[in-house]
Amino acid sequence: MNVMIKFVLDYLGYIIRGDKKYYLWLGFLALFIIPWLYGNFMQLKYGMIVTGLTDQVSWGLYLANFVFLVGVAAGAVTVVFPAYVYKFEPLHKVSVLGEMLAVASVVMCLLFVLMHMGRPDRLWHMIPVIGIYNFPHSMLTWDVLVLTVYLFLNLIGGFYFLYKKYAGEPLNNKFYLPVIFIAIGWAISIHTVTAFLINTMPARPMWHHGMMPIRFISTAFAAGPALIIIVFLTIRKNTALWIEDKAIDLLSTIVVACLTIALFLTMSEVVTELYHPTEHSAGLQYLILGKHGLENLVPFFWGSLVAMVLGWVLLMIPSIRKNYNVLSFICAMLFLGIWIEKGMGLLIPGSIPTPIGEFTQYSPTLLEIGNCLGNWAIGFIIMTLLLKGAIGILLGDVKYSK
Repeated sequence: MNVMIKFVLDYLGYIIRGDKKYYLWLGFLALFIIPWLYGNFMQLKYGMIVTGLTDQVSWGLYLANFVFLVGVAAGAVTVVFPAYVYKFEPLHKVSVLGEMLAVASVVMCLLFVLMHMGRPDRLWHMIPVIGIYNFPHSMLTWDVLVLTVYLFLNLIGGFYFLYKKYAGEPLNNKFYLPVIFIAIGWAISIHTVTAFLINTMPARPMWHHGMMPIRFISTAFAAGPALIIIVFLTIRKNTALWIEDKAIDLLSTIVVACLTIALFLTMSEVVTELYHPTEHSAGLQYLILGKHGLENLVPFFWGSLVAMVLGWVLLMIPSIRKNYNVLSFICAMLFLGIWIEKGMGLLIPGSIPTPIGEFTQYSPTLLEIGNCLGNWAIGFIIMTLLLKGAIGILLGDVKYSK
């Protein structure tokens, strides 16, 4: 018990220390908390009227970010799976960093669910046993349940590994490996359930097809590793922890492979819906070309497509894919493109037109945008602190001394 207490104290002591660049980064992120606090206060006081949501378009920027971040959280498995299933040593050394990223992503997911529900007291419907938990009828309760389990799996696995490394003790593989392998399988489940959250709605034809879970997982395993590559290259540049080129090369190969599948599925959907359009094609037509003079989402679709195709072409060229000076920028472009494709380009047009044919455009308010940026800032603060402590333990800067 004394070792565990010392681990917690040393870990916390290490993450609050850093150089000027570290404090500037945390200070920059903290700036977004100010409009976030104001936005939460206004939403709590006046309700969802302060957002751009309407009766016709009830899912907006909050759930768009939620859907995307579930994929980012699931994408952490692209580090853990090769490390523990294929014994890929370059990733095995740093697999705990992927778990820390998954923890931060799930926290952001849950924050966006809270935002979408409008008021904190409505979480009463998300708490089993003591709350009014609409399970199993509500797919959102399924989603929150699997996300919470995934959060605890990564917390247990990640911090157990760090604790043993800190104490200089061997891992108990009879306990540790089952946690890791369950987390690997669970990562697939969280994004599959999120896909079921939207594709089980017959009244929304743009979402109502069996390809949705595959599309979700393929984009998740492109966006997740893209962010991890950015994080790994940043760590290599700013810390003493060296992450091998082979680890980054494998992740970039995974991005290319999964992005290929995602683009193929997107093009297949476009051809299927628009070659012989029906009334069910109206949402996709509105997204791609606009409809009845309404074209708010058209620039988002084409911008996303250009970013993903350009990034895919560049990563297909080995000399560019292995140029670590530009790889971060390509991955950032892909990350943004997939965010648009899974957010504004998928969630919003699914509600436009409505089941009775109404066309009501949606534009997020500044308050919504501020709340979303605040959630991202909180997530990146958590990720920064978790990664800082993990790196300190991996480097041996934080270790138990009797």
